[in-house]
Amino acid sequence: MKRYKYIKSNAFTARASLGNPAACVFMGQETLSPEQMQAVAREHKGFVMEVVFCSQSDVADCKLTYYSSECEVDFCGHGTIATMYSLIKDDVVLRSKPIVKVETNRKGIVEVFNAIDTEDAVYITAPDPIEHPMYMTVDAIGKALGLNHGAIRQDLPIRIIDAGLRTLIVPIADLETEISVFPNEQELKIFCKGNDIDIILIFSKQTADADAFAHTRVFAPKFGYLEDPATGSGNSAFANYLLSENLWDGNPITIEQGGNDRIFNSVKLKYFNGRNSESHPSSLEDGRVVTDEDKVNGQVLFGGKATVRIEGDYLL
Repeated sequence: MKRYKYIKSNAFTARASLGNPAACVFMGQETLSPEQMQAVAREHKGFVMEVVFCSQSDVADCKLTYYSSECEVDFCGHGTIATMYSLIKDDVVLRSKPIVKVETNRKGIVEVFNAIDTEDAVYITAPDPIEHPMYMTVDAIGKALGLNHGAIRQDLPIRIIDAGLRTLIVPIADLETEISVFPNEQELKIFCKGNDIDIILIFSKQTADADAFAHTRVFAPKFGYLEDPATGSGNSAFANYLLSENLWDGNPITIEQGGNDRIFNSVKLKYFNGRNSESHPSSLEDGRVVTDEDKVNGQVLFGGKATVRIEGDYLL
């Protein structure tokens, strides 16, 4: 029997919110087989959304591999926040670095910007966005989500953007509708698998908190649960949507996330123009909007803090 350091940590916590739970298994120089990692993740079904396996890397400061109870996950934003917030905060060497490089099993190298001392948060570079053709009808999407006719806005497009996970982005007319819908999990899972969609993000420009920029919810039945309460990859896709639709100027914003069954969680977004990647990016210069040059050189960053709930050893 082997013993591994283990934490259960909630990412994107804010005030009394519960965040999004992830389990983190720290393997050091050892490795586990895909079958072993899947078995560990399956044991966590109903306890956390994903399990993150952190191991040594030859090309970065560490390597992360992500599993849900159903399958390996290409990229897990909240799991990365949960793991790296704790790892950086507790490691003297990493705490001194403004940027920590992370090798992911399927999405290459991502950078983690250390803002623990200044903002009590870490920020992560989202994978470069990939646009996919949108061929589904509004009626089909509305039916799958259990929305009434007219709930989806007609003045904003529905798009599919992959910034870690292939995300169907759907604009909703008002906040009350957006936070109140709870689709049928099995029917939505069939819809997602049939249309090669990883997650569905619905959003409203109306917010409960006047300081928040927008409100989002993310449904992820493909991975064994209906709703993801706080999402890095989904909100990264949403950030790229906002930029390309000229709805956001690139300066720091907060996205509130969650349905009316919970205290809303908080995801921070920034756009960094990439011209000085050796230091932590605070934002664009005050008042300056994202230019075409920035869109070529820049990066979407998502971030937040994490709260450790359980810490100990995992026996395997």
